[in-house]
Amino acid sequence: MQRSELDVLMTAEGLNLLDSLPPYTNGADIVRSVADLRKQGHPVDLVGAVMTQARLRARATVKFGDFADRMLFTAAGLEQATRLNVAALHAGRFRAAGIERVADLGCGIGGDALAFAGLGLEVVAVDRDEVTAALASYNLAPFDTATVELGEAEAFDTSRVDAVYFDPARRTAGHSNTARLTDPDDYTPSLGHVFETAGRMPVGVKLGPGLDRELLPQNAEAQWVSVDGSVVETGLWFGALARPGIHRSALVIANGRTNELTAAADSPDVEAGALGEYLYEPDGSVIRARLIGDLARRIDARMVTEQIAYLTADALVETPFASAFRVREVLPFSVGALKKRLRALGIGRLEIKKRGVDVDPAALRPKLALQGDAEATLFVTRLAGRHAAILADRLG
Repeated sequence: MQRSELDVLMTAEGLNLLDSLPPYTNGADIVRSVADLRKQGHPVDLVGAVMTQARLRARATVKFGDFADRMLFTAAGLEQATRLNVAALHAGRFRAAGIERVADLGCGIGGDALAFAGLGLEVVAVDRDEVTAALASYNLAPFDTATVELGEAEAFDTSRVDAVYFDPARRTAGHSNTARLTDPDDYTPSLGHVFETAGRMPVGVKLGPGLDRELLPQNAEAQWVSVDGSVVETGLWFGALARPGIHRSALVIANGRTNELTAAADSPDVEAGALGEYLYEPDGSVIRARLIGDLARRIDARMVTEQIAYLTADALVETPFASAFRVREVLPFSVGALKKRLRALGIGRLEIKKRGVDVDPAALRPKLALQGDAEATLFVTRLAGRHAAILADRLG
């Protein structure tokens, strides 16, 4: 979003027009809506601005639910925003620690600040981008405990607050088509500044799920969060925001429930053993937190193969920390043999997963020429040092 687009949108005419639009849908309805708005005499730049916001609001319902209907976004801001249910957990941590005033440095469009304010905390939300800060101001306007400031995170006077929440910019500047930054020194603010601040006051920081574990400070609680099967962030917590005795956490949010696996450190793996009747695929947060061994001991499972994140067991134990599958049979990994067997079983819908082997599921699928109405899951991995294909049925 350019400043000119913001100026057009942030008027009584622009906001009223946006709120008057019907629910956003793709296809011919969009063309019709644009044509109708132009016939009503609205300028082309205003029509473009409100239709862009309508599209972003529709996408934002995944993260913000009904709140999205009164918020404003940029494409990059929405992509990087924290889901509201995750932000609520962040805010709950601050409140549980007795924090009353928090600075949200690198606030973006204000997702986390919304949660802080919603729990009654005083929050100063700061962003260095003028357009983004303006949108955050609009999104936080209903809360009298929230203020938005334009500025650099490094320049913020932290003596004004009790604690700081950082969401460093991990992509190049801009409101769309941004690129991911790979060097933490290029983040804004840098991890060095974040960790320096954490040495003198309570700090929480949101980072990407693929954070290099070599960067994890020993004094932090590291928490990997997954939502509906996708790992969405690594959270680092310092000082009063970190829980005593916990340095590793896998937080799983799925089906409206929240479950957590915690430990004082990475857990050692269990030994590998024979493939049993059931196969488990640990949640991505458990894998990244390196708590597979703790999960295995909890469900009386063993590794399918050393250093490959699949577990197996002879009895089924329900767990929110892994997906369970019933093993049908083990096949040699041969495209020809697999094609023949799947055709004989009438399997036309096949979920393909792989670990520990150099196989591209997208390239493998058309080679199998699937036919039929049955469905199954195929795991391509290593068993006893060899490539193997495990045919299984997803449970639950």
